[in-house]
Amino acid sequence: MPHKGLSASRRRFLFWSGAAAAGAALGSSAAHASVSGRPNIVVVLADDLGYGELGSYGQRLISTPNLDALAAEGVRFTQAYAGAPVCAPSRCTLLTGLHTGHATVRQNPEDGPQGSLTDADTTFGNVLRDAGYRTAVIGKWGFGPEEPDQPSSPRRRGFDEFFGYVTHGHAHEYFPDQLWHNDERIPIPENRDGAARVFAPDLFAELATDFIAHHRDDPFLLFYTPNLPHAPQEVPSDEPYSDRPWPQGDRAHAAQITRLDGYVGRVMESLRHNGIAENTIVLFASDNGGHEEGRPTFDPERFRSNGALRGYKRNLYDGGIRVPLLAWAPGLLPGTVGRVSDQVCAFWDLLPTLADFGGARVPEGLDGISLRPAMSGTAPAVPRTLYFYRREPGVTERANAEDGGRLRHVAEAVRRDGWKAVRFAPGREHDVPDEQWQVELYDLDADMSERHDVAAQHPSVVRELVAEMHSAWVSPG
Repeated sequence: MPHKGLSASRRRFLFWSGAAAAGAALGSSAAHASVSGRPNIVVVLADDLGYGELGSYGQRLISTPNLDALAAEGVRFTQAYAGAPVCAPSRCTLLTGLHTGHATVRQNPEDGPQGSLTDADTTFGNVLRDAGYRTAVIGKWGFGPEEPDQPSSPRRRGFDEFFGYVTHGHAHEYFPDQLWHNDERIPIPENRDGAARVFAPDLFAELATDFIAHHRDDPFLLFYTPNLPHAPQEVPSDEPYSDRPWPQGDRAHAAQITRLDGYVGRVMESLRHNGIAENTIVLFASDNGGHEEGRPTFDPERFRSNGALRGYKRNLYDGGIRVPLLAWAPGLLPGTVGRVSDQVCAFWDLLPTLADFGGARVPEGLDGISLRPAMSGTAPAVPRTLYFYRREPGVTERANAEDGGRLRHVAEAVRRDGWKAVRFAPGREHDVPDEQWQVELYDLDADMSERHDVAAQHPSVVRELVAEMHSAWVSPG
């Protein structure tokens, strides 16, 4: 039986979600559409999932049948980028439509509090709630502080409902002894004193499907953010890999990803069972490239976690920032089944895309564009220039080696069409003269693994892309 604290939390969640009004219809499979006719929106954000860790992106050792089905039935993007190589700034770009040269949160915390959104930040939750959507975020939020009713809380940033972790540090605990429901801490006694009986991601999956069932007539926006497969490599069972002759960390990492895939399958089944799949768009992505850390340790090279891409989480090479992006909406975008898009895009494109589907007003001054034409194939690929900034306190072995020992240096990158420039400051400060930076240039069309620096052969391109870096950067504060 569920313990008292957890059961009370679940009852409150369902109450706030209007369960009393919708409960009688829970078992029906009749087709439903939202009263407004606007589509429902589900955004699923994985945590540290690498570009090559899904079968549809070349994975051969880890089973991901549900996500592979989304790719087969929807649109698979091959040139999609997270907002940053680590979670807090990346999630900020996703929510606000602003890249890391403009966004409020530009780095993970360093010797200080968790980065916070402010009352000046408009998220896609705000945009869609203002347009009449019921909104929820379930799982990892990733912005502090852990205090009720403060500007960075999900409720203040556009979400009617929140259940999960407030800060990304708390989300490192898979068996937490407390979680947040809206502005209230909810105890989980079964996990106290080191016990591991309630796996938080399992709970998030249950609440995500509940939210869908109880809001199938609204329309709704569900931002579902399970914290898998982030380190540590903890999971209730390493099935279906228990018999593999791999170290425990490798088995657990693979099991985390297959479990995440199962959660997506539950979400899709809920949409179909409640008769709303044809009026729903589902987007799936990861907040940055695949990681190399945690306990017990695992070997990302066994799985080719980032495919042929160079680097890992924390790097500005594509292994740290290029991510899987799937868009599933066969009922809304006919003729897109199995489509592959090479549109260059990034997290800051999600807000205008969701606003486009939801018929909502797009705030001024965003860095992104709507990806709806790219999804539908109604327009050619749009030339793009993407900007990335990295100031990271953490150091991991493989990522530091890829950066030539410069992982704690401030770094920037710009991608313009097939060109990619990466440059490193001499230390931790951004505002230093250009001549003190080290600049590399890669031709991604010929060298997607970024192994051949061609800066010396193309000095004019280097100058142009460094100028793009300058124009993209606005000093914070």
